[in-house]
Order: sequence, then structure tokens, then C-alpha cells
Amino acid sequence: MEMTSEDKKFLGKLAKKIVDYQMVTPTIFFLEITKPLSFIGSQAMVFFGPIINAFVNSDGYYRAAEIFEHPTNIEFLIQEIERLSKK
Repeated sequence: MEMTSEDKKFLGKLAKKIVDYQMVTPTIFFLEITKPLSFIGSQAMVFFGPIINAFVNSDGYYRAAEIFEHPTNIEFLIQEIERLSKK
């Protein structure tokens, strides 16, 4: 699956929030550990979606679940976080 420009914008916004909250190191650590399990994790997100949507505004929740199905998208997010944290 090729990432669209909208997907890249979505991941860029997510990376900016991570850098703004100063959560770079724990986030990269977590993403690197879970990258091989990305498909299983995204399916778990879909499964728990109705429960989470009851409590949290989830505009991008299912979009994130779809994007995180592929390890290459997680790698893109890691690279984007690293790029933004060096500024």
C-alpha cells in the first residue's frame, strides 16, 4: 500500500504532537518494539474501536488503525519524529 499525501500529513501532525509533548524517546522505543506486530495491533485497534469511541473523540482513530497496518508507515512516523526533534 502506497501512502497518500493525506496519510503523510496525518503522520506529520502526529509526529509534531509527539515532539511538542517531549515524548520522542519513549515513542520511538515503543514503535521500534511493536513494528513487527503492526498488523495485529491495527486489528486490535479496530476491535476496540467502538469501546474507545464511546469515551474519546476519535476523528482519526480508524484512519490511524488503517495506516498502522504496514510497518513501512511506522518507519515513516519514526523518521518524521526524528526529523522534527532535531530542529
